[in-house]
Amino acid sequence: MVKLKKYNGFLKLFVIFLTLFFGVSCSKQNYQVSKIEGKLIPISGTQSQTPEIENFIKPYRDHINKDLDSVLAYCPETLDKSTGKWQTTIGNLMADICLQRGNLVFKAREKKDIDICFLNHGGIRAILPKGNVTSRTAFEIMPFENSLVVVALKEQQVLDMISYFIGEKKPHPISGMTFTITKDNTATNILVQGKPLEKDRIYYVATNDYLANGGDNMNFFKKGVQKYDLDYKLRNMLIDYFKQVDTIPVPKDVRVTEQLK
Repeated sequence: MVKLKKYNGFLKLFVIFLTLFFGVSCSKQNYQVSKIEGKLIPISGTQSQTPEIENFIKPYRDHINKDLDSVLAYCPETLDKSTGKWQTTIGNLMADICLQRGNLVFKAREKKDIDICFLNHGGIRAILPKGNVTSRTAFEIMPFENSLVVVALKEQQVLDMISYFIGEKKPHPISGMTFTITKDNTATNILVQGKPLEKDRIYYVATNDYLANGGDNMNFFKKGVQKYDLDYKLRNMLIDYFKQVDTIPVPKDVRVTEQLK
């Protein structure tokens, strides 16, 4: 008969060894970063040095450039925001486009009309040059992702908006409203859509989402009784308008006048 006593002791030691081994191997290990290495990989704009990247990007770039450079309309003269004390042709055009295109959406959704459009002079980032107008032109004029918002304002907020305009001494784009700046820097002869400002009426003022939230210290927009986000980017409005017209009209009507000192 085989004696197993001496094997039992060995078996016990083997089991203990396995238990300790698996216990250690399954325990949580804490790792620490001991060294970080890196190197600069130069990227060249030349096709000969980066042919794979160039070949991959080229079809997409060509497609985008084709879309951006397709002629949409013609502009008979250069429109520049730097010419004009209280108003500029490009500013008036921007405000007119936003009021017109925005009204298409606002009227369909809310069954109401936009009364005024008020934008900021600094938001226009390029000229509208004489000649062919493309989608690229719209991206240059309005490179931001701002969308149009309509804010419902009471008479006092409209007056605050006009006071802001006068105090800023900048030709902020305006459409749908005219007024005269008096010698003491107050407004008179205020007309909205050709009618005098009414005390108990709500006016629907279109602007961009940045200004609607009080950007550029336009805090009167924050006091609006209601806001409507049209989810319509200003840049897309420009592109849609350019597609709509053959020759871009140059607005030269006087919207802000100044009494002689």
